[in-house]
Amino acid sequence: MLPFMAISQKDVANQKNDSIPKKVKEKLERDAFETPYIIDNPTNIVLNKKQLNVEMQHRFGEFNNDKNDMAGIWGLSNIRIGLAYGLHDRLTVGFGTTKDNRYQDFNWKVAIFRQTRSNRMPFSVSYYGNWVVDARSKENFKYTADRWSFFNQIILTRRFSPKLSVQGTLSLSHYNVVKNTQRNDMLAYSLGGRYKITDGIAIMFDYSQPLTKFLKDNPNPGISLGVEFGTSSHAFQIFVTNYHGIVPQDNYMFNRNDFFDGNIMLGFNITRLYSF
Repeated sequence: MLPFMAISQKDVANQKNDSIPKKVKEKLERDAFETPYIIDNPTNIVLNKKQLNVEMQHRFGEFNNDKNDMAGIWGLSNIRIGLAYGLHDRLTVGFGTTKDNRYQDFNWKVAIFRQTRSNRMPFSVSYYGNWVVDARSKENFKYTADRWSFFNQIILTRRFSPKLSVQGTLSLSHYNVVKNTQRNDMLAYSLGGRYKITDGIAIMFDYSQPLTKFLKDNPNPGISLGVEFGTSSHAFQIFVTNYHGIVPQDNYMFNRNDFFDGNIMLGFNITRLYSF
């Protein structure tokens, strides 16, 4: 009788195991964007662990001026060169240097939630922040902390289809020292998106709206339209924009260019990804 008893016990065990639902691992949706930037604003993209991203961002001079500078190409430009590295699949850190005001930015991005293919998590949520140091000569500052500014942004992103991706952000910019007609903090939001025409080409838009009001000289919203050409390891964005700044808090706090008044300029972003 012992063999039959053993079989009976095994069947009971199997019935118990069958009654326990198996946990299925959620598959993440594909990335909504190709690069960490959608023209002027960060996207939700974080690098994989041990990936290095080389960033070059360029803004030419304004189209609308009386100088013979070939639609701003020969005019005063602004340039940023940066590096970003994936410390973890959910954490990217970076550093960049910018021509205007000699900004030195230390930045980080964290993936909080990620969109899943089952839509159990219907969107991605990321946090981007930076600490920027104005490295101009000391005659421009009374104290060392006068050089500092900070930026914090929550990024909400959804990939609606293989062609269409949209993101919205809410940000807070802070400068330790500003003019007495301005405020130290600026609350703002942005809306951006990308639509893929082919596997390697997409059209893009980016709109940034300051919300905090100053006593005078309120900053103008940022409007950018462009095209992106991408491969698996690099992307090239070319666009028109009314933002001459590249560091985000500089744009949100101090932009005096009016897109509809013709204060626009040509710009491009280039990123190159390396895996180790």
